[in-house]
Amino acid sequence: MAARIRKGDSVVVIAGSDKGKRGEVLQVMPKLNRAVVQGVAMKTKHQKPAGAGQQGGRIESERAIDLSNVMLIDPKTDQPTRVGFRILDDKRKVRVARKTGALIES
Repeated sequence: MAARIRKGDSVVVIAGSDKGKRGEVLQVMPKLNRAVVQGVAMKTKHQKPAGAGQQGGRIESERAIDLSNVMLIDPKTDQPTRVGFRILDDKRKVRVARKTGALIES
């Protein structure tokens, strides 16, 4: 199965409390149908100092969000687009933006 969203892609969140935010995909979990997007769905963990000389505090990190809530950004128009696939002459299957037909390089 070819992945529509991959690590390193620029995406926009289309649903949820972070709707409209843009970020880069840091991790994709295809079996769970989730992705971690930079700067989206932040969680705060309060951590105690681990030992002498260590500093405790609040640590912020990203949570995974459902893949259905993100949309790839078209490289030509910088707008959200759906992803299609095309088979090139050299038998490679590549991703294309549905709005413009532009190849998505990754």
